Amino acid sequence: MRLKAKFLGLEAGGKSIVVLNKEDADDLGVPPLGRVKISFRGREVTAIINTTILLIHVGVIGLYEEVRRALNVEEGDLLEVEIAPSPTSVHFIRNKLRGRKLTYEEVLEIVRDTVKGNLSEIEIAAFVTALHSFGLDLDEATSLSIAMVETGNILKLDRHPILDKHSIGGVPGDKTTLLVVPIIAACGLTIPKTSSRAITSAAGTADRAEALMPVSLNIEEMREVVEKTNGCIVWGGSLYLAPADDIFVRVEHPLSIDPLLLPSIMSKKKAVGAELLVIDIPCGRGTKVKTIGEADLLAKDFIELGRRLGIKVQCAVTYGEQPVGYAVGPALEAREALSVLMGEAEVPDLADKATDIAGILLNMSGMRNGKELAVEALRSGRAERKLREIIEAQGGDPTVNPSDIRVGDRRFTFRSERSGYVLWIDNSYLVEVARLAGAPKDKGAGVLLHKKIGDRVKEGEPLFTVYAEKAAKLQRALSMLEERTFMGTGKRMEMLIHEVKERPVTKRAFMLER
Repeated sequence: MRLKAKFLGLEAGGKSIVVLNKEDADDLGVPPLGRVKISFRGREVTAIINTTILLIHVGVIGLYEEVRRALNVEEGDLLEVEIAPSPTSVHFIRNKLRGRKLTYEEVLEIVRDTVKGNLSEIEIAAFVTALHSFGLDLDEATSLSIAMVETGNILKLDRHPILDKHSIGGVPGDKTTLLVVPIIAACGLTIPKTSSRAITSAAGTADRAEALMPVSLNIEEMREVVEKTNGCIVWGGSLYLAPADDIFVRVEHPLSIDPLLLPSIMSKKKAVGAELLVIDIPCGRGTKVKTIGEADLLAKDFIELGRRLGIKVQCAVTYGEQPVGYAVGPALEAREALSVLMGEAEVPDLADKATDIAGILLNMSGMRNGKELAVEALRSGRAERKLREIIEAQGGDPTVNPSDIRVGDRRFTFRSERSGYVLWIDNSYLVEVARLAGAPKDKGAGVLLHKKIGDRVKEGEPLFTVYAEKAAKLQRALSMLEERTFMGTGKRMEMLIHEVKERPVTKRAFMLER
């Protein structure tokens, strides 16, 4: 069938999609979400179809931008269109839906078709759901990790060892990377850190770092920065490292499931050439991992998967029942991290966690007394100087000071209604408040804590301040805080948490960070 090209001016997130009139689709014998092969002057594209009665006339084919670019057509060109079979990978997905274990070749085919845009959202969602329902063993996790690396870019550095760290997330204010990277680089070792933006949190590492410097570098720019300074902090989304993971995450998020945690993390570490890796597993109430026992089991899987991929892995099980430091939100966190590096602020938990993780990495590299070396790099100012080198190499201002980092000018401070101690902090609710205030999109939005768990507080003393860039968003956060707070104070912990008088509607917090 020959159809006339019409440009829709729409993008499909990397997928090949076209729109046919229902009458033409019926003539071809292809159903909605079926596939057609489109040919034009020696070029071919297999695309998923949507059907319409009103938008596209009979004899016309509506092209998304991905298809237009792939075929290099002009509007009005006549295209050859015929029905195309489903990719073989769809059959492998059906097998997984039946609970069958997948081979490496089957996993690779699924990942390739995912990256090429050959699978529909429904088919990808079916695959992710099958992994969630039936689980994936370490063989499948290994296959997924390798397949995701092979279908994306790889960073090649002519130096060894390559160090890296990663947190599985779930704790607000965890700006540890902004200290660990310059500490490691200042000790003469290489750490090419790729980071994510926030998905469900108030700030991802890339969001925090972007308050200090550009983070959207391509892989060649990243290599230049690392070769010049020993380290970098860049956004992984601009590098095309393990691109299948970014597609899978877009499906995991709305479904509130995370079956690809291990291969997602390990594939990106393999793609940057990591040889020594520390995985930070925050543990406790309000985190992804509730108990030390669960954390140890997860650590066991990370270590074994690392062994299979040729990466030596150690895990740090860390305290996660309250934020790291006092700041939550991109600009607030960048300002706090820089203040600690400059020695202008005392934030014991942040400095302790950063030097612990850096110390483990230094020990793994063969150095002795890694913790002491990390503390010395921080206290001497060498880590600060190294961060400024990285900032300059990535195109930022190396003379930046904490006061130069703009935070929201709309703010409100909450004060304690009674004297006593801070007894608890609800991490999930704190993140929700920060996001309502505008974080992470509004870099200057967030929450600054004045007290942490165990701190003494007097009636009328400040507990926390909410920052926003827009009055409407500040009011949105304050309205939520009128219902309940995320910080509890009192003279002692009370036994009654709350009463349940009616059938409750439970809402479980979902954390998805990469």
